[in-house]
Amino acid sequence: MSSPITSPSKKTEDRSLDTTLRPKTWEEYIGQDNIKENLKIFIEAAKKRGDTLEHILLYGPPGLGKTSLSHIIAYEMQANMKITSGPAIEKIGDLAAILTNLSPGDILFIDEAHRLNKQIEEVLYPAMEDKVLDIIIGKGPSARTIQLDLPAFTLIAATTRIGLLSSPLRSRFGATFRLGFYNIEDILKILKRSAGILGINTDEEGLGLIAYSSRSTPRVANRLLKRARDFSEVRGEGIITKATAKDSLNMMEVDELGLEPTDRKLLEIIIEKFDGGPVGIQTLSAASSEEGDTIEEIYEPYLLQLGFLQKTPRGRVATKLAYKHLGVSLPDEQDSLF
Repeated sequence: MSSPITSPSKKTEDRSLDTTLRPKTWEEYIGQDNIKENLKIFIEAAKKRGDTLEHILLYGPPGLGKTSLSHIIAYEMQANMKITSGPAIEKIGDLAAILTNLSPGDILFIDEAHRLNKQIEEVLYPAMEDKVLDIIIGKGPSARTIQLDLPAFTLIAATTRIGLLSSPLRSRFGATFRLGFYNIEDILKILKRSAGILGINTDEEGLGLIAYSSRSTPRVANRLLKRARDFSEVRGEGIITKATAKDSLNMMEVDELGLEPTDRKLLEIIIEKFDGGPVGIQTLSAASSEEGDTIEEIYEPYLLQLGFLQKTPRGRVATKLAYKHLGVSLPDEQDSLF
């Protein structure tokens, strides 16, 4: 069981696509309107004061535009942005090298911030709060601490699992924003913009079908658009119509709601092997041969968004909507739960 095309996590094939389609201004960034309005006020206020921006924490499922939002913030602040990720900062020395190379007003963007180890977090606290870097030289009784002053900078951290960030680290961010799934109207606007940039011929119905299959995630929508373009050029007439979009999605085994075989298999396991649930995440992981973290990060958020799953204290439960989508009759005893 794998999650190829509709996985919201970044893939190698997305790199060039993300660079080409990444919005550069507020007008080009579609959706997340409330977050955009708040950020515009924060940025304008900071510029009027001649001050750096407060540290910002962005969280939410992958593929919703956290990195793009960070680029726009840097552009609006007319600041240089240094980019790194939690897994890339392995030692305190790695973080010290990054921080000491910052210039006044720079923005440091850390992706996958939940994967920072605790020692790195401890060094970040004084850097974020007091703009100083504490370095320990030597070991044992002869060890001593020296303190280096850092320039005023802004840290923007992005994470898909805010619960894994320690409370002391979360409390040091001046603003925290949660990016939510997109509605179909916004996904359609994103697809039209992407089709224009890539020079793809489309019609409204074809884009609509891709939008409904995009799992409400821009990254997935753009990926499906790219695959539909390839299909239309080889098997169609070079235009993404409703028919070519449907055929390309069928070939990728993506249904009209964006579910892949893995999503349907997880629902089938809950319904057929565990009588609709409740079933714990570890049991579901063992039964599906998928890691628990993968289920929680990749599949579960969208299934919850669709209303196909319920999370209860005893585990996951398949809902009426899941039974209906899979074409399975709801048992009498299960019907009484809803």
